[in-house]
Amino acid sequence: MSAAANFERVDSDAGGAVLRFSGNLSLAALGDLPDRLGAVDGQVTKIDLSGIDRIDTVGAWVVHRFAREKDAAVEGLKPASQHLFDQVVAAEHPIELPRPPASPFVHLLAEIGDAVVTAGQTLYGLLGFFGATIVAFWNVAVHPQRFRYHATVHRFEVVGVSALGIIGLMSFLIGIVIAQQGAVQLRQFGAEVYTINLVGRITLRELGILMTAIMVAGRSGSAFAAQIGTMKLTEEIDAMRTIGVSPMEALVVPRTLAVVLMLPLLGFYSALIGIIGGGLLCWIQLDIPPITFVQRIREVVPLTDLWVGLIKAPVFGAIIAIAGCFQGMQVEADAEQVGRRTTIAVVQAIFLVIVLDAFFAVFFSQIGWI
Repeated sequence: MSAAANFERVDSDAGGAVLRFSGNLSLAALGDLPDRLGAVDGQVTKIDLSGIDRIDTVGAWVVHRFAREKDAAVEGLKPASQHLFDQVVAAEHPIELPRPPASPFVHLLAEIGDAVVTAGQTLYGLLGFFGATIVAFWNVAVHPQRFRYHATVHRFEVVGVSALGIIGLMSFLIGIVIAQQGAVQLRQFGAEVYTINLVGRITLRELGILMTAIMVAGRSGSAFAAQIGTMKLTEEIDAMRTIGVSPMEALVVPRTLAVVLMLPLLGFYSALIGIIGGGLLCWIQLDIPPITFVQRIREVVPLTDLWVGLIKAPVFGAIIAIAGCFQGMQVEADAEQVGRRTTIAVVQAIFLVIVLDAFFAVFFSQIGWI
């Protein structure tokens, strides 16, 4: 059994003294060691622990407290004991308490700041991805053999042909709703005939292409993000780069081209179906014959309204495709990212489409296309 804790004082000619400890510096064997250390007078420069048998947390604390009071260096501990001693020394330092919760106003400002920073980073990333897409289109134009005809035609079918049913139904119902609400309000002034003006102009100019863009963003933009995100997660995109295939040319270019080319056609189709829906309600509720409806549409709807919708459509299509592909490329780590990035792609595309639609409305108003 180890001897009780003890120490020996050795005075040095250079001034100060050295305390050499021996025995067992654990709680059961300390005895009156703390009292005897408190009675030590004079300067102590070094504490030698090379002669001890073992040391525990209490013994380490007693030695450390004495060394701190005398400003003495502690030496001679074995590696395992030194680790314990270091833990005791580190535990002496005050623990940094967590900051008190911020006020709701400060928390709100922090949330707004984080949202602004995130929006700025996303916009910067979108601009960079837009530049990379332009470079990919240029490379395909310079090297036509790289163009993937089959992939592009397949995207035409997925984005355009397969969407005709849902877009047609949506446009038909929206045309009916616009005509019904317009007729109710215009009846108060005895001007139900102007319901035709309302249906024709707002459908061709705004709602036809805007609602189509929103539908394509939710249908195809989300699909782009999910498909590319899954490929990124399964390392298919890395494999494409390894074999010398550019993911931008193989994945992004066909999707972007398909949406840019198909959205004007879908927007025009949507506007026609919306006008048909409005004409049907005018025939049933307002007793306006289809021939009269068509003649009135030709009189009151200028050709510029058609051009406005057709000009906006390719821009909206490019935004939808780039947002979907960009968010798909951002997927990392786990499958949860696929769903999250898909949601972000849809929200981002719809937001940008509406912002650009407002910009186009102001622009066309300024140049007289109203």
